[in-house]
Amino acid sequence: MEKIKIKYFTDKIEKLTYIGGKSDWIDLRAAQRVELKKGEFQLIPLGVAMALPEGYEAHVVPRSSTFKNFGIIQVNSMGIIDNTYCGPNDQWFFPAYALRDTVIEVNDRICQFRIMENQPTIVFEEASLEEHADRGGYGSTGKQ
Repeated sequence: MEKIKIKYFTDKIEKLTYIGGKSDWIDLRAAQRVELKKGEFQLIPLGVAMALPEGYEAHVVPRSSTFKNFGIIQVNSMGIIDNTYCGPNDQWFFPAYALRDTVIEVNDRICQFRIMENQPTIVFEEASLEEHADRGGYGSTGKQ
């Protein structure tokens, strides 16, 4: 089992827990109350900083219910936090854009993360790809 060093910036959010057997994504919570009007952007503090192991990164995405419950989307689609973002002030944030007026309370679960190994070093080799079959180009799989 990997151990991850974590710093909490507040005692008002629940501590992170890994729930085995259900999902390997871990919920993150708003560390402060946030009021957003439709069209506003804000970095929502998540109340944690972590020292990820060398060769790993965290992928941060909204929970499936985030838009339904709060009317916000994550503006960078998916956040990537590499292992060098690990200092005592390197708090994690959720970059939120409001599509309706909303209030997010302290401790509301707004996003989730998982820790992934970094991509291995790769080398690109130019080729015509003629030996491979075409799928029909972009958007060729149809609607159903």
